Formats: sequence, C-alpha cells, structure tokens
Amino acid sequence: MAAIATQPRLNAAQTDVPLALYVHWPFCVSKCPYCDFNSHVRASVDQQAWRDALLADLAHEAALLPGRQLASIFFGGGTPSLMEPATAGAIIEAAQRHWSTADDLEVTLEANPNSVEAARFHELGAAGVNRISLGLQSFDDRALAFLGRAHGAAEGLAAVAIAQEAVPRVSFDLIYALPGDSEEGWARDLDRALALGTEHLSLYQLTIEPGTRFATMVARHEFAPLDTDRSACLFELTQARTTAAGLPPYEISNHARRGAESRHNLSYWRYRDYAGVGPGAHGRRSGMRTVRHRKPENFLSAVARNGHGLVEEELLLPREAADEALVMGLRLAEGIDPGALARRLGVERIVDDAAVDRLAGHGLLQREGTRLRTTPAGRLLLDSILAEIAA
Repeated sequence: MAAIATQPRLNAAQTDVPLALYVHWPFCVSKCPYCDFNSHVRASVDQQAWRDALLADLAHEAALLPGRQLASIFFGGGTPSLMEPATAGAIIEAAQRHWSTADDLEVTLEANPNSVEAARFHELGAAGVNRISLGLQSFDDRALAFLGRAHGAAEGLAAVAIAQEAVPRVSFDLIYALPGDSEEGWARDLDRALALGTEHLSLYQLTIEPGTRFATMVARHEFAPLDTDRSACLFELTQARTTAAGLPPYEISNHARRGAESRHNLSYWRYRDYAGVGPGAHGRRSGMRTVRHRKPENFLSAVARNGHGLVEEELLLPREAADEALVMGLRLAEGIDPGALARRLGVERIVDDAAVDRLAGHGLLQREGTRLRTTPAGRLLLDSILAEIAA
C-alpha cells in the first residue's frame, strides 16, 4: 500500500460539505456479459464474516474523517440485494454512530428485480434503506436474455411495484442502443418507463467495455454494436421524451423530477469527499484517492491483517484533481463554476478560456454568469470537448 505520512489539510469549505459513504457488495448470481464492475460469483457467502469485515473497514475510514456530517449511503455492487437485510442495517447503524447524519439521510441500495431478492425489499426498508435502484435493464425478454440478465420482463415490473410499496424512493436502470434498436421501439420503452411513476430513471447506452464477454463477442464478429449516428438519435430522443415528461436529464444518463436527483451521485459529480469501503471501493478523502483490494478473498485477508481493506492511498495533485473535477462536473446539466472550482482545488484555472469561447461559438458550450455548461449538442461530443478545454 502506498503510504502517506500525513493527511493533507482539507480546505475549510470542504469540511462544511456533507460526506457520502459508498459500500461495495461484490457478489452476483451470475456475471453479465456487458459488466466491467468488480463483481464475483461464489457458491456461498459467509454473511457474518462479511458483515464483520465491512464494519471494520468502515470504522477505519470513519476514524480518518472525523467530525463530518453524512448525507448519503449507497450500497453498490455486485448485487447488494443479495446482502442480508440485517447486514445492511448493521452498516447503516454503524455509519450513524461514526458521523452525525443529515435529517434527510439518503440510503440507496442497488437491487436485481428477480422475485427472490424483491421479497427482501420490505425488510431492507425496515433496516433503514429508503431508496432502491433497480437493474431492470429492459422490458423485453429477448433483450434481457441478450444482456445475460437473470430475470424476465414480468418479474421486473413486479419488482418495481414491490419496491414502490417498500421504500419512499425508487429508481430503475434501462440499457438502450442495443444491436437492432430503433427509434420507434425505444420510444415505446420510454413511454412505458415514464408511466411506471418513479421519479428517477437511469438510462444508459450499451457500451462495449474492454475485458467483458461482449468485447470478446464483438472481436469475434458475433454481433456489431449499434452505429454512432443511430445511437446519437436515440440519445436525443431520450433527452426530449424525458424532459417533456417532467424528468429532465440532470446528468448525461440520469433523469429526475426536481428534488428527486440522487444526492449520493451528485456528491461524485460535484467532486466532493466520499468514503469508499468494501472490495474494490474507491474513495476521495481530504485530497487523497483511496482504493480497496478488489478480490473478495484478498479484501477479507487484508481486514483480518490490518483492520482495513486499503491497498492504495495516494495524494491527488491539484492539476489531477482539477481535470477529474472538470470531467465529472460537465456531465451535469448544472455544469461547473470554473473559478470557484479552481480556488477550491488550488490551481490557477480549470479550463482554457480561449478553447471554451471557441466551442461556445460553435454552440457546444454555454456560459451563464460564472457557470459553464454543455449545450444539448455539446453533450453528444462531451469527450472531445473535455480534451479541448482542459487547462
């Protein structure tokens, strides 16, 4: 583990900003062919051992972030709905002991919509989870089979209804721009999604990530990804349809009614501190990047040996932090305040103003007061824009 002798002093403005907590549960029933997350399939999981290890890792991280107020907890994975509700409850209670908590503490848990896991939603709600994020992914059984999902379309719809009864806030994910997707078909899926009454949707285009089974299949010409122009049309349709329905995009792929945005994910995109515990979890602690052991068995061994699962702690250089903050912030519809961000991170500037002015002239960026944001046309070219304007 890279050692840091002393903790860097955190800007006073940051200590006043609420903290987010990410907890990684690494286990899945099966590995989806598009997934490059840190997920693992195991024949059995010792729930008590994992509860103890996550609580120890949490205690170590909390000791390094004293005096902060906790605004959100996010159980990600993997498949956290495979976690026993008592484990989730123990972690929530421990977090509330380690830190003061906001009155409206947001506690999100990612869940698969199969019937076995949906049966736990009420227990998870009783344990303190108040927001469920469902990996629905599609309303079509053939698409779900292509994506390697372990649930059917009817099962997914039933899970949405159960989640809406169990917790106050529900979101679900859909993946679009699959091979063969059309505007007509995706428009029907969007209408169906918007009719289900949730206040938040995460709508992701299929991307072929290196190292996944889909990457191997594409390399073997077993299928071809949807072409760029058709994908762009589907993206524009998504933005228009959700905005008209009152769930505009507040981030490239996330849509919500006003006030229903994911407060946890906003902490990431606004480049705030977050504690990350569990296998493979990343964190941003007082100007430092933290990383845990990825493999579950290595994580457990590290906790038993050291009292935590850390494998890396690295001081973020101001320029590196500035580039990361730019990438995160311009994903948001609200954009960034380049001057305020530069002062917070201790750099002279975040963006190249001449490049910003040039791209604004092309209708890709927009200045409004002190804020800078992408236009709808700019969102389609975000990666290219970031490469041009980074200072």
